[in-house]
Amino acid sequence: MKTETDRDRGRVLVAGAGGFIGHHLVKFLKSKGLWVRGVDIKKPEYEPSPADEFLVQDLRVPENCQRSVRGVREVYQLGADMGGIGYITRNFASLCRNNVLVNVNMLEASRLEGVARYLYTSSACVYPSFLQHVESVKGLREEDAVPADQLTSYYGEDYGLGVHIVRLHNIYGPLGTYQGGREKAPAAICRKVAEAEDGSSIEVWGDGEQTRSFCYVGDCVEGLSRIMESEERQPFNLGTEELVTVNELVDLVCGIAGKHLQKHYDASKPQGVRGRNSDNSRLRKVLNWEPRTRLEDGLKLTYPWIWSRLNERGVAKPPTPMVAVVGHPIPR
Repeated sequence: MKTETDRDRGRVLVAGAGGFIGHHLVKFLKSKGLWVRGVDIKKPEYEPSPADEFLVQDLRVPENCQRSVRGVREVYQLGADMGGIGYITRNFASLCRNNVLVNVNMLEASRLEGVARYLYTSSACVYPSFLQHVESVKGLREEDAVPADQLTSYYGEDYGLGVHIVRLHNIYGPLGTYQGGREKAPAAICRKVAEAEDGSSIEVWGDGEQTRSFCYVGDCVEGLSRIMESEERQPFNLGTEELVTVNELVDLVCGIAGKHLQKHYDASKPQGVRGRNSDNSRLRKVLNWEPRTRLEDGLKLTYPWIWSRLNERGVAKPPTPMVAVVGHPIPR
């Protein structure tokens, strides 16, 4: 049954609904009883979208953006050209061009169509690299960022668009990209471990002492919804404060997989910044909430899903994971 708050929110658009986070967000919003339109340049890869309406549109085209936002009250702007560090370092110019076009067009279309609330998913990449080192245990505060997502704030200040800015920190989980170059570290490591024979080795980029925090996708989409419902206009970090090295991440996945693997380090591969962690002080203060899924628990859901996908192609190596993802049974 819809709550009064849900009824007041009316129709919702998720831009980027064909992607990993966007697809999970559509599922979450539908579970709350909302009417959801999805839009993306492609449909979800691994399962059909539950959106009430799904538009296949290129959001680099202004007219497509205006068509997409027409008649909705809230816009979740997740549409982006993105990927892991390998993909990013090979495509700086095209990534910048594509994402600037999408973000400018979506903001302007939302202004013209009278959208009430607009949530923009920015990235932890907006923080200066000189603050991102292994000793970043305390995490990056929202006020530390360079103004890379400032255009969204200007639309709020100049035009009264009800904007929200969220800086995502390394989101992972089932249904995400796990091969092809766009995958992030947790998915890439899960794939490498799944494909490796027990007792063999896997490649690790760098020396494995880079530090990161990782946020499970279920927490991410709940956080996006909570932030959209809030009246706070300052940017939010959305991540966890559970800092680990890449070596520790590999060890966690190996433990879940039941494999003993050696690490082969390749310093020639791109590594990104040396260390990055989220500071969730604003989330706790304003929303009285923060992501709660431990990395190990999230990986126990992610690894079996990736293993099952690889097993369908005959490239996953035993043992079969003992934990199954709901809705994605592991073949026996």
